[in-house]
Amino acid sequence: MIAERLMTMRELSDLLGVSMSTIYSWRCRGEGPAGYRVGKFVRFRRSDVEAWLERIAEPIGGR
Repeated sequence: MIAERLMTMRELSDLLGVSMSTIYSWRCRGEGPAGYRVGKFVRFRRSDVEAWLERIAEPIGGR
């Protein structure tokens, strides 16, 4: 199995278009995508981020 590359907090921030402080707030409240502690850093799997986005997605527009 090929290991999935882990994203940094900065990469996640850029991907989602939110500040790093927003991501820290989500983590403190137990929200946001699953993160993994690697040493002193937190990393994110893109597949976890995509799954989280699917769970929180709200339909827009339409009737």
